[in-house]
Amino acid sequence: AILAQGINPRPQPLAFPKLAAMPNAEKLAKKSKYFDKLIELCTTAPNALIVTVDHVASKQMQDIRMALRGKAVVVMGKNTMIRKGLEIGHERHPDAGMDTLRANVRGNMGFIFATNCTLDDIRDCLGKHRRLSAAKPGQVSVVNLNIPSGPTGMDPSQTNFFQALNIGTKIVKGQIELVSDFPILKVGDKVSPSAAVLLGKLNIKPFEYGMEVSQVFQDGSVFNAAVLDMSDAMLIQKFLAGVANMAALSREVGIPTEAGLPHMFGNAFRNVASLVADID
Repeated sequence: AILAQGINPRPQPLAFPKLAAMPNAEKLAKKSKYFDKLIELCTTAPNALIVTVDHVASKQMQDIRMALRGKAVVVMGKNTMIRKGLEIGHERHPDAGMDTLRANVRGNMGFIFATNCTLDDIRDCLGKHRRLSAAKPGQVSVVNLNIPSGPTGMDPSQTNFFQALNIGTKIVKGQIELVSDFPILKVGDKVSPSAAVLLGKLNIKPFEYGMEVSQVFQDGSVFNAAVLDMSDAMLIQKFLAGVANMAALSREVGIPTEAGLPHMFGNAFRNVASLVADID
């Protein structure tokens, strides 16, 4: 009956999934070289900036590498390779803090190790290599932008772009003028197609991209990059506030400390002065 129906009675061979090809010796050598370079930098140059490279062009990256040549080393790579290299480095050097650094590897990021300069020098270099970028539809805005009131330089035939965004306009001397400032972009909102086209026609590039310093790796610890913005005046102010708190605490509990000595002598002098005044 099976032959009559034209069905082949022979069983079909099983289809096994293809196994991933094993990496060749050349790839393994490149990985080993990358791991050794990362581990060496973490141990010999323990001051580094953790940077994010979202929307950074390859030309920007090349310019930054050239500007930092001889001063710092830029290390990029896949997060899986970075984590693997730091894991191997932690096994070899458990006190170097590479496990802490590994825990902060996420997103599109990289490292800049300061070998012959300070971290502030690297930040100054990154600030010089930023690029303006036009708004694209669907892109999440990172800035608040208002189109200023006044002439736009566009002819009256292009009023439909403003009408699509409900922007009040008027025609003055053959060109479109905005009646008032209009907020076209807000932080966290997606750029609409109409807004992207209008900003392009006005030749406005609202976004600026470059390497952003997110964290700092120093002496085995990872902390927020905002610490680098603290000036000497801020540190002195915080130190004096701590001294004042220590003096107040020592006076309250009655334990003499060096911070509280001026207050103790001041109070003693006032007590002596009041006693002398009473005797007189």
